[in-house]
Amino acid sequence: MKLSILVNVQYNKCSHLKQKKSLCVQMKKMMKQLLIFALVFLLISCQKQNTMHIDTILSFHSQYIQDRNIDIWLPNGYNSKERYQVLYMHDGQMLFDSTKTWNHQSWNAGVVVQKLINQKEIPPTIIVAISNIQDYRTSDYWPQKAFELLPRTVQDSLIKYRLHRYPESDNYLKFIVEELKPYIDKTYSTRPGKKHTFIAGSSMGGLISMYAICEYPDIFYSAACLSTHWIGGYKKNNLIPSTFVTYIQRHMPSPQSHKIYFDHGTKTLDANYEAYQESVNKLFESAGYNSTNLMSIVFKGDKHKEKYWAQRLHIPLQFILNN
Repeated sequence: MKLSILVNVQYNKCSHLKQKKSLCVQMKKMMKQLLIFALVFLLISCQKQNTMHIDTILSFHSQYIQDRNIDIWLPNGYNSKERYQVLYMHDGQMLFDSTKTWNHQSWNAGVVVQKLINQKEIPPTIIVAISNIQDYRTSDYWPQKAFELLPRTVQDSLIKYRLHRYPESDNYLKFIVEELKPYIDKTYSTRPGKKHTFIAGSSMGGLISMYAICEYPDIFYSAACLSTHWIGGYKKNNLIPSTFVTYIQRHMPSPQSHKIYFDHGTKTLDANYEAYQESVNKLFESAGYNSTNLMSIVFKGDKHKEKYWAQRLHIPLQFILNN
């Protein structure tokens, strides 16, 4: 309103000065353009705020693992009269805002989910983003029961050079299932049943997502495992992926009541995954999984980075969240 009044005042003054008429017209045009720009900027700002509504809990306390930050992303129009399904995601600090991440990349998870909701590709969904603790990330995400299948000498080497402690993934999953999920279901308007509870992650986050649906098949309906880090470290050791395969064979969730998604690229770390992923695919297929509940895709040229996971995130989320 102030801009509009200013335009009218300036124009009225100039209208009495014939010798400055052309200058007055130019000023009026300029002020109108400024007003339009301000309105557009305000509209864009409001849209961004609606799209990125996030509740943050600093240092969520746990009796099982180290306290950590939790971000709860809520879709546009969230209200307590509607029920929402819930997607739990690992490496939470990498999911929403590239200006705050160590490598200036993010998954753009909120943007992707909101777009899928708007297009009615998935039901309304809440994202619960669980931040990692850098020094504990590998030990939190390494499937513990698979680790225990390794020879003691390999275990000791992994603890010394890779994990720096015994795996704590069983406690990490207890934290999600026994502490975090009850809090989310109590605080937000959710659909708490298995059919509406999902988990997703990449790299080591892919491993722990696979582990979660195997360990808690009554809690998680589906899992998305992007660029699953089957080699465990940075160098190939066939003993490690073979223990993951053995573990899955013993603990695979029923194909009658679950979905699972895998993918990988072909560059950088992802170049190591193809043979192991094919073995895992065959294992699931032999157990009765098919195209309705198993998806595994190779993305040629994709690297082991957040920007590539962001580019293809809509594919796994549309698959696992549409039940």
